[in-house]
Amino acid sequence: MTSFEDEMMDVMNKAAIALLLSVGHRTKIFDIMAKLEPSTSQEIATAANLNERYVREWLGGLVTSKIIDYHPESQKYSLSKEKARFLTRDSNYNFASSMQWIPALAYVEDHIIDCFEKGGGVSYELFNRFHTVMAEESQQTVLPILINEILPLIPTFDKLESGIKLLDVGCGSGRAINLMAKSFPNSHFTGYDFSSEAIQNAKNEAENLGLSNVIFEKQDAASFSKDSHFDVITAFDAIHDQAKPDKVLENIKKSLKPDGLFLMQDIRASSNLENNINDPFAPYLYTVSCLHCMTVSLALKGRGLGAMWGKELATQMLNDAGFSSVQVKEISHDPMNYYYISKS
Repeated sequence: MTSFEDEMMDVMNKAAIALLLSVGHRTKIFDIMAKLEPSTSQEIATAANLNERYVREWLGGLVTSKIIDYHPESQKYSLSKEKARFLTRDSNYNFASSMQWIPALAYVEDHIIDCFEKGGGVSYELFNRFHTVMAEESQQTVLPILINEILPLIPTFDKLESGIKLLDVGCGSGRAINLMAKSFPNSHFTGYDFSSEAIQNAKNEAENLGLSNVIFEKQDAASFSKDSHFDVITAFDAIHDQAKPDKVLENIKKSLKPDGLFLMQDIRASSNLENNINDPFAPYLYTVSCLHCMTVSLALKGRGLGAMWGKELATQMLNDAGFSSVQVKEISHDPMNYYYISKS
């Protein structure tokens, strides 16, 4: 085969394995195997309370992809500690969890094909398990560095201890804002999202945590008005999904106190395609953008910025919204995002 044929075969195999990795995460087989000695398929199935025949076929895919080790003499399987570090819920970054995006995006492929032919977009409601997967992604990408690395980027970070008002726009299931509310009991936190499901998830978590300094509201970010009300407003990978991102940024600017600050986390990319060619995350991010970020905006007859709108356009739009200054910062532990610090 030619080198390109080899490359396409590799893509096909790895796309298939991505699905099996997602299955392994959702069924908790990786977590179970990480704690077992080398075991037969029946022993693994019993430990995980799963059907042996399905477990055995799943193991075949993971063995032939050289992720799980197989011992033919004993017909036992094992997951090395080195690989378990990247595939279990105890991981610093669980790649198996992130693989859930592949089936989640594939779920709307038929609708996306219709959009290619007719235009328009695919609404949030048609995405299966979106909020569940997004909450898990936030759990491992935002939360571990939120308190000690992301929030200290804000010049007035120390005021969170004494007490300020903070709004999170596009809060989703509320993992980030609930963590902030728990960490800074003297401050008051508000979360906006236009998804009823996400807001209910956020309220449930806040109640389970016994938090009294956080409220969640179903709110369209393009229409809220809280003139000069908040000290800090945050948005974590939320602005590029908006139907009217320019209006959302204007509302954020108006809702900040005169000395307020806006912290926007968004994808680390350029607005110019040629600058993204060597970005190792770019193929994945353009795919997520095409099958989710861009299309949910277009479904609302929005601008359809997409995840790869890039630093140049993001900075321009923040300036156009009236912010007095915009700084773009990076965190070494987060190679996928920029952090924009904008002064009111």
